Amino acid sequence: MVSPSIKFIFCSILVGLVACSKDYSPRLSNEIVVIPDGFPAMDFPADNAFSPTRWQLGKALFYDTRLSKDSSVSCGSCHNPQLAFSENKKLSRGFDNRIGTRNAPTLANVGYHPYFTRDGGVPSLEMQVLVPIQEHNEFNFNIIDIGERLKDDAYYDSLSQLAYSRGLDYYVLVRAIATFERSLISGNSAVDEYRIGGDYSRLTNTEIAGMNLFYSDRTNCSVCHAGVQYSDFSFQNNGLYQTYKDLGRYRLTGDSADIALFKVPTLRNVGVTAPYMHDGSFTTLEEVVNHYSEGGVSHRNKSHLIKPLGLTNRERHQLIAFLNALTDYQFLTNKKLK
Repeated sequence: MVSPSIKFIFCSILVGLVACSKDYSPRLSNEIVVIPDGFPAMDFPADNAFSPTRWQLGKALFYDTRLSKDSSVSCGSCHNPQLAFSENKKLSRGFDNRIGTRNAPTLANVGYHPYFTRDGGVPSLEMQVLVPIQEHNEFNFNIIDIGERLKDDAYYDSLSQLAYSRGLDYYVLVRAIATFERSLISGNSAVDEYRIGGDYSRLTNTEIAGMNLFYSDRTNCSVCHAGVQYSDFSFQNNGLYQTYKDLGRYRLTGDSADIALFKVPTLRNVGVTAPYMHDGSFTTLEEVVNHYSEGGVSHRNKSHLIKPLGLTNRERHQLIAFLNALTDYQFLTNKKLK
């Protein structure tokens, strides 16, 4: 069964709200989009190449509460820069103070994701912008109506003409916000300085022991939390529940093998992005590590990698220390993103 969100998005494609070009070309780093050592170039769609003006417009729109029907919330309301563009609430509150259905994930490095939402049913960042706008518990609005609401804003009109040679409308809105979101790049943690930069003074012995555990065959953490993004972006069940209210990827595919499967999240900045899991059910990293150490609960689709690890208290402490060392404080305090 396809969710209403996905139906809306694919309908949007049909009426031409968002171009779905797959002709991507890499862009070089610049003073705004700075690529850390070890990261690939950031790709921008052929119809939405980077420019500082597009970025400036997207940033302003990202923090504008007028994108919600009652002008109460913005993208930045649920994606706080100081929390690596996540939120410290189990579930977000949106239009008319309604409670959302999933925990707001970090947007750090979202431009590197191959698909979007926890179901993976949205193929481009431009299209993802539509999701919170039309969700009843988030912005509860319409992209066309937002354009009408903001078309007389002289500042936006000026930037829009410079950036896209047209007034502010649905076409401009999704592309400008996506441009800003692609600049949310985080790759300067102590772990990066140790592993990529070669500064072996950056990690303590405890953090190094935790790193060795993380990359060991014993824990298999790095199988799913792989690469520089600390995610392989696969869909997995980690044994959180025996019965799930949220059926995960199954909502998109209708395939029983996808029941309660969710996209593997990045672990970058995980020390500041609590609460955890798709529903925010764990409030601390201690709870997360305990869950994996104990092997989770039984579920028909649980990953074969999730099994009891029998970590000692010392090993749990070491693993948590390593996870906290993935925090990129330059990213959290970057004033140009606020």
